[in-house]
Amino acid sequence: MSEQRRGLALGAAAYVMWGLFPLYWPLLEPAGAVEILAHRVCWSLVTMVALTVLVRRSRQLRAILRDRRAAALLTVAAIVITFNWGGFIYGVNAGRVVEVSLGYFINPLVTVLLGVVVLGERLRTLQWVAMGIALLAVLVLTVDYGHPPWVALLLAGSFATYGLLKKKAGVGAVESLTFETAVLFPVALGFLIWLGAQGRGSFGAEGSLHALLLAGTGLVTAVPLICFGAAANRISLTAIGLLQYLAPTIQFALGVTLFGEPMSTVKWVGFVMVWAALALFTSEALRHRRQLRLMAQGTACVP
Repeated sequence: MSEQRRGLALGAAAYVMWGLFPLYWPLLEPAGAVEILAHRVCWSLVTMVALTVLVRRSRQLRAILRDRRAAALLTVAAIVITFNWGGFIYGVNAGRVVEVSLGYFINPLVTVLLGVVVLGERLRTLQWVAMGIALLAVLVLTVDYGHPPWVALLLAGSFATYGLLKKKAGVGAVESLTFETAVLFPVALGFLIWLGAQGRGSFGAEGSLHALLLAGTGLVTAVPLICFGAAANRISLTAIGLLQYLAPTIQFALGVTLFGEPMSTVKWVGFVMVWAALALFTSEALRHRRQLRLMAQGTACVP
């Protein structure tokens, strides 16, 4: 198998696993969303420390501690990803998987919009049109829900912000997540200890399988990340950009079919508008990238 095909397979595996996340979190009930989040942080740290040692990234992790700017950015990123993880767990366990998928459908558009606002990037005409369609879709869905789709907006906004902070930090995926979970670990562990002292913790109280599933949140977090990191080194950003739609598509399908979440006509209209905006945005980006490549080739041919 070529490196590119291996990269595509690893990237697809990462996004498929992220897409199947809604199947895992309900298995952790009766633990509440905050308890699950705290366990995910703690067990993710255990897993990421082991992974850091295994792939020999300890030196890079120590470098973060010496770099005040990177450490500050990743500390903020850790706080932001807490809201993303917590929102995802809450959304799934509250029976709002379709809304969770909406968050990750609109995430690429929110990421680009954040680039415009924070980094001063400029959008081309068709990109603005796609943004307008997406905004109108959110308004349509607000009418259907009776309120803005807060879970979707939280997920999209937090993940876009997280990505921006990680980009500015410029640190590898393994050591950065290790640092982030280490920042969150004292609070998460303290909460679990307090919960246990109150007799409200589910770890150990619901049987060994339940405890094993809670501990498994570390692997559930790390394995897709490893696959994604390996894929990112083998395939283009364009390919990764297309693969990212796998996860919300799977989540949407699970919400509608397996979990039986209702889809009104207005909600279908809103989602179709989101998909239309994504199709326009993606096709325009691919066309622009192709034009740039042809221009570069033409320039290279000039004697």
